[in-house]
Amino acid sequence: MKKSKSILVTGGAGFIGAFLVKRLLKNYPNYQVLNLDLLTYASNLSNLKSCESFSNYKFLKGDIRDFKFLEELFSSNNFDVIIHLAAESHVDNSIKNPFPFVLTNVQGTLNLLEATRLQWGSNIEDKLFYHVSTDEVFGTLGVDGKFTEMSPYDPRSPYSASKAASDHLVRAYYHTYNLPILLSNCSNNYGPAQHFEKLIPLIIQNIVNKKSLPVYGDGKNTRDWLYVEDHVEAIDLILHNGKIGKTYLIGGDNEKRNIDVVLKLIKITDSMLGRPEGCSKKLINFVSDRPGHDYRYAIDNTKVKQEFGWKPETSFESGLVKTVAYYLNL
Repeated sequence: MKKSKSILVTGGAGFIGAFLVKRLLKNYPNYQVLNLDLLTYASNLSNLKSCESFSNYKFLKGDIRDFKFLEELFSSNNFDVIIHLAAESHVDNSIKNPFPFVLTNVQGTLNLLEATRLQWGSNIEDKLFYHVSTDEVFGTLGVDGKFTEMSPYDPRSPYSASKAASDHLVRAYYHTYNLPILLSNCSNNYGPAQHFEKLIPLIIQNIVNKKSLPVYGDGKNTRDWLYVEDHVEAIDLILHNGKIGKTYLIGGDNEKRNIDVVLKLIKITDSMLGRPEGCSKKLINFVSDRPGHDYRYAIDNTKVKQEFGWKPETSFESGLVKTVAYYLNL
């Protein structure tokens, strides 16, 4: 990439997006960063307060579902790079109402791809459309094995189906229109400033307030947990070194059963609150399992490790300690 870049980040007021925007501004002062976000319930501009002092940063409220809006945005800006994170992302919400997920994750992605294609045309040198996605598009694993870049798609929820569709559209624009793309699929992110609908912040909040700690099914569903700052470091490396048209999987090497995550959070949070060890265990409440609940996710990081020398630096224990400390200080 050339030194000076005009970068559009969609969803930059979301959890991962905010950490990415801050990293770009810190590490690349020659980049002009435009943060486009609709500011839905899961967005939080206060996470970007530190960015307001940067002269190369601008925030714009807008909706990727509105193609005319995107046409106007692209007509007044010449973007070199699109980093697309804007998405509806909560599986439970997608089960209750799948329509916003298709409209944002599928139609919104298509709108963005088409606006990008129309602006760039055949002038694609030093241009890049980077699509950030999830490992949930691959469906579920049994007790063994890991997802790789060659894993077949097998989405099981309206959320993962919408993200799978968006992935396919991005690749279709590469093959059909020669749009320069990169794509990465990540495992479950966690860290400070995540919305309370997600498991880890929800459990922390409920421990503090001595409320029920809901655990789906028998609690044995397993996820690979990736600390958000490790994730955006990997995105940074892929952004600058990835091979056009390729896909990269980013995982945390932290496979944990949901019940073990809850027990770990109880231990850390009770300790930080000065409560007797394990006193919050009585709050655990096993609830009816989520429909179509994927049993296990796990990612093989070999490709990003070999090509970029990346590995997750944050242990699950230290990441949880930082995360709990953040929420206790709100």
